[in-house]
Amino acid sequence: MRLIKCCGKELIIKELRKSYNFFIRESNTNKKSMGYGLIRDKTLLADNIASIASVGYGLAALIVGVEHKWISYKKAYNIANRTLDTFLNNVEGKNGFYYHFINMETGKREWNCEISIIDTAIFICGTITVGEYFGKQVQEKADTLYKKINWEWYRNKNTNHFYMGYTPEKGFWGHWDLYAEQLMMYVLGVGSPTFPVDKSTYYDFVRKRANYKNIKDIIYTYCGTLFTYQFSHAWINFMNITDLDGIDWFENSIKATQANRQYCIDNAGKFKTYGENSWGLTACLGPKGYCGFGAKPCDVNLNIENDGTITPCGAIGSIVFTPKESIKAMEYYYNTFPKLWGKYGFKDGYNLEGTKPWFAKEYIGIDKGIEVLMIENYLNGTIWKYFMNNKYIKKRFKRHRFYK
Repeated sequence: MRLIKCCGKELIIKELRKSYNFFIRESNTNKKSMGYGLIRDKTLLADNIASIASVGYGLAALIVGVEHKWISYKKAYNIANRTLDTFLNNVEGKNGFYYHFINMETGKREWNCEISIIDTAIFICGTITVGEYFGKQVQEKADTLYKKINWEWYRNKNTNHFYMGYTPEKGFWGHWDLYAEQLMMYVLGVGSPTFPVDKSTYYDFVRKRANYKNIKDIIYTYCGTLFTYQFSHAWINFMNITDLDGIDWFENSIKATQANRQYCIDNAGKFKTYGENSWGLTACLGPKGYCGFGAKPCDVNLNIENDGTITPCGAIGSIVFTPKESIKAMEYYYNTFPKLWGKYGFKDGYNLEGTKPWFAKEYIGIDKGIEVLMIENYLNGTIWKYFMNNKYIKKRFKRHRFYK
């Protein structure tokens, strides 16, 4: 396949439209199905499995579609409304939280997976956003779903941290004790009108700091993977907001993204996939399967974990933090590697190491989702506008302070 050279805003819109199509075409559109509105976790390897995070991103993608006139307001409203019915009536979970992976047709648990706090949070963020955008029944149902979540149930009262996961077979395990993608959980949990947690849960997780060359004082995540600096920011506009400790999370994500790119430049001699326009180490598919390691600073041994795989969603998902560099990366991917492009835009990853270059054949919902939301926020601020307008969310942000 040969592609006509494309760059700038034309390419941005092209990728936005194709990524949006993932959430329209990979969803259950059977109105008689118990799983109506559920969205596939990935295109090839998940068979008939949806992820609740994919649905959260897909709900927000409906707004993007309406704003760009790719779908009518009425049709998008009806999809959102019916999808929320599916979660109110059919999707399996506990105390307002849902299983991470569910059957596309029934909404029931798959793969013996966990009831996931972070994936429920992503779903609820999408739910809140469509509620604000569409109003009426959609807003009423979004409000009901949010109020059902018992955040206190998922908190370890001894450590004051949220647990990482829960299954009926083994109960709770792990803790969100370090910084990662979970900021949205505190905004939602503290803001809950029914089962709130104290704001101390936000202040009690550890902030590890390090420099990368001349990029100073980064609050870094364990694996250094870019999605951890992106996911909460897709919904919450942290720009010009600080907490009581003076932390500016938006600025922190800028620095972490810059460090990620610089790490790829510094290691271009080790991995030929890496370079100034081929960067953005984050969780994705690689030649050996799914992996989630990133760049320095981090706490893992990247000499062991990294294999030279790059995913386009890493740089694209950071477009609000590093617009110039992210757009150059998009142009490089599109104009250099035709095999990296397909029906839903950029595929999930590529790797030039070894004797034969490897290109993913797969698209993953959360990777397409972070692209859709961040591109739209970069262009118009749409997702930020509606999520931040929710009355419960607005209470968390006053006078440019987070948890004042």
